[in-house]
Amino acid sequence: MNSQAALSRELALRIGLAARALPDTDAKRLLSVLTDCIGLPITEEKIAGINLNTLKTAKAGEFIDVDEPLLTHALSILKSGFNVPKQQAYVDGDMPGSVRIACASNDGINVDGHFGSCSQFMIYQVSADEARLIDVRTTDIPDDLEIDDKNVFRAELIRDCQVLYIASVGGPAAAKIVKLGIHPIKLPGVDSVNEVIGQLQSVIAGTPPPWLAKVIGIEANDRFRFEREATG
Repeated sequence: MNSQAALSRELALRIGLAARALPDTDAKRLLSVLTDCIGLPITEEKIAGINLNTLKTAKAGEFIDVDEPLLTHALSILKSGFNVPKQQAYVDGDMPGSVRIACASNDGINVDGHFGSCSQFMIYQVSADEARLIDVRTTDIPDDLEIDDKNVFRAELIRDCQVLYIASVGGPAAAKIVKLGIHPIKLPGVDSVNEVIGQLQSVIAGTPPPWLAKVIGIEANDRFRFEREATG
């Protein structure tokens, strides 16, 4: 395996993820636009030179009607280097006082996914002083599997998690998530997974709400103390 082959695979992955971030776009469509932008072969150096206006006007304005924030996000994925942290092994009991969370993501870096359309769930085990990426679960439905309810299928993918961070979720889908004992948290905007984890760790280390205190194994008497502190 040479470095050029590895680079080509990484670029292909980033192009696929960037395409997912754009409406009605697959990797083939984005590749055709990039080819018009920078020609072949597509390389890191050429992608680094693409600006928003170039991407928007390439191929006779293929993306001219796409909202600029979406194009900017897709361009950031293309240029990111896709530096997602590596998965780490985890065995139950490794991290006392921890909680398992799912982050709905399209790019593997940010919590930017709608529950019903995100491409993957990033699964982390998080304690006050440690966080491990323990799994990445694609939301693609296998071809040989018939699904009556896509939202139930997605909720089942993360049923071992206690918390779900999402950019958006509908009411009926949220009810199905809660039914499995998962606490959904809808973010007001797009935050990086690292930011979300940092905020959660601060809460765990400080005064967690009663439901979270229970999840991380704080005794009932202490949970009552936290509840009193939270309510004043």
